[in-house]
Amino acid sequence: MKIQSVIGIALAAILAATAARADNPSIVNGNVQQRAVTSGLSGEFDALVKGQTSPVWIGYEAPAVNGDYEECCNFDYGSTRFCGQCRLEDGSQGFNMTSDKRTTHLEAPDLVVMFRVENRAVEKVRVFSEDCELDAGGRSVYWLTGVNPAESVELLTSLVKGAGSRPEPEDGEGRDHIADGAIAAIALHAAPEADAALRGFLAGDEPEKMRERAAFWMASARGRVGFETLKPLARADSDDRFREKLMFDFTLSKQPEAIDVLIDSAHHDPSPRVRGQAIFWLAQKAGKKAEGAITEAIERDPETEVKKKAVFALSQLPKDEGVPLLIGVARSNSNPVVRKDAMFWLGQSNDPRALDFFEQVLGRP
Repeated sequence: MKIQSVIGIALAAILAATAARADNPSIVNGNVQQRAVTSGLSGEFDALVKGQTSPVWIGYEAPAVNGDYEECCNFDYGSTRFCGQCRLEDGSQGFNMTSDKRTTHLEAPDLVVMFRVENRAVEKVRVFSEDCELDAGGRSVYWLTGVNPAESVELLTSLVKGAGSRPEPEDGEGRDHIADGAIAAIALHAAPEADAALRGFLAGDEPEKMRERAAFWMASARGRVGFETLKPLARADSDDRFREKLMFDFTLSKQPEAIDVLIDSAHHDPSPRVRGQAIFWLAQKAGKKAEGAITEAIERDPETEVKKKAVFALSQLPKDEGVPLLIGVARSNSNPVVRKDAMFWLGQSNDPRALDFFEQVLGRP
């Protein structure tokens, strides 16, 4: 057989497998009905939702952002599949993200977006990796094909914006649960429209919870664009509570400059709470740059509470770095509250160097 023929057969097999995957989602224990989207996702989706009184699921696939993670409910460590089975009707199960990938893909796996619908309204939005097997719990599943990613983001954005005006779902999970799932789904879309939608949710006049969710996903899923979007907010946003939450979000960013934002906030933010949070998360990042910012806060920050948080941050550093610094603070800092805190955390370290220091303080030979 000629090489060209072999290649042609192989390509045909790959294309067939890809088509089969798109047309046959990995859904079990459910009545799957396929529908092609031909005249716009929002209109066809709304018409389908308004026709449902009993619980059903509506789902589709969309291209996912490139990331070293899988979105699964369970992780099947004994299988080459890695993603275990997810039960759609189990309200206690969300999804988990892991960077411990066991599968190898030529390209990023697609994102599966699932909507639970009852009484002519969306009750829940859940997202999964295409590698997950979904148990529909005996429900009907309408599987949409030919979905445009930009239209998917538009649909999900409308659900986020409308969450506050919808009645409380009967399952008790709350309207916020719809917004949570929809924002996560938007963030995981490989589409520029997702960045624009998340920026809209970050606007200062939006509800606090919406802003916090959007910031979390900007940092964790949107790469360089997400970092550059959040960076000015760390300095300029007028909401102290929001800036305080942002400090954690920067630890999720894979951009190397994220630690510089934390250091800047630890030095210059007008709020002691924000400075304290920046110092705390710097300790989790560790490294020489973080160490310098923490020790400088102990020496120079005007607020004793910020100094105390910085002392605690030293206790979170690797012992070879943190214990000597704590000993130095306990020995020579001019603030008695700070010295006392340093002594306390040294006592918690169970480090022989701390014991030697205590013996010196007590005057024992």
